[in-house]
Amino acid sequence: MSLCSRCGAAFGCAMADGGDGPCWCTQLPPVVPVPNVAGTDMPGAGTGAGVETACWCPACLKAHIDEQSRSERTD
Repeated sequence: MSLCSRCGAAFGCAMADGGDGPCWCTQLPPVVPVPNVAGTDMPGAGTGAGVETACWCPACLKAHIDEQSRSERTD
C-alpha cells in the first residue's frame, strides 16, 4: 500500500506497489509530474513498502484535476 502525500490516505499504486498492469492514474489526464520511484526528494515522499514515491490517492488526484479544469475555464 502507498500513502497519499497530500492527505495521508492509504491506496494502491501499481507503480510503487509492484502491480502487474499500469496504475489506475494512467487512465486520468496527466496534470502533475510522476515522481521518481527510485528515490524522490519530494516532501512527504515514502511508503511503508520501502519504495520512495509521492503519489496522490484517487480522491486527491481527481480533486486536483477538477480544480485545474475549473481554473482553466475561468482564465
